Amino acid sequence: MGLASIVGRGHCWNLSTLKRIPNIRAVTFDAGGTLISPRVSVGHVYAEVAARHGVNGVSPEQLSQRFGEVWKSKGEFDFSQEAWFALVRKTFGEKAGSLPEPFFQDVYQQFGQPGAWTVFADVLPAFDWLASRDIRLAVISNWDERLHRILIGLKLRKYLEIVLVSREVGFNKPSPVIYEEALRKLGLPSESVLHVGDSRAEDLDGAHAAGLQGLELVRTACPTREDQIPSLTDLASRLGP
Repeated sequence: MGLASIVGRGHCWNLSTLKRIPNIRAVTFDAGGTLISPRVSVGHVYAEVAARHGVNGVSPEQLSQRFGEVWKSKGEFDFSQEAWFALVRKTFGEKAGSLPEPFFQDVYQQFGQPGAWTVFADVLPAFDWLASRDIRLAVISNWDERLHRILIGLKLRKYLEIVLVSREVGFNKPSPVIYEEALRKLGLPSESVLHVGDSRAEDLDGAHAAGLQGLELVRTACPTREDQIPSLTDLASRLGP
């Protein structure tokens, strides 16, 4: 969705009239929900893997709904295997007791495969546009070490100078620490780096706390604030003198 599709829709911003963000030398991106998403629903993957381990009769739709509820209420989460296993158990509820231990390792590995993920259609055009202007690219994500393999398999890693995941850094977004680590590795002042992600709290607020510029990606809604964009391709309309 680009400029033409949002102009005049309700109270949406016309991006062509918004102030550009000048002197950006690097753009860092969130991963899940910004660059990539599960190829099929979490519930379908859970149900499929459970069936392989002899546990049938679970509804993929109900599992997806329950996962969303559990994820929203997860509180502190360190992205370790143990934390993921505990979250999966909560998602299955009373059926968790019938799941054999190998199930948890199996489902963990499944989501570590590049084939379990798909790249949003606006990602490569945006990457190509930014790279053609010598703007450096990086990822800052609340994830674990599996993200490296995923990005390589999806052919995104070659565009990225650095990939920082919270499990390895030891701090989750919105902590400014993970953003400050990105600045250190990039060797750039905070005001010359823009962070883009789909979570206002983790991405926009977190980036601002570390002094970075920030834009919130809202693919499924009409942008109503000047710090939102509806598509990564709209970075072209926001960056520049």
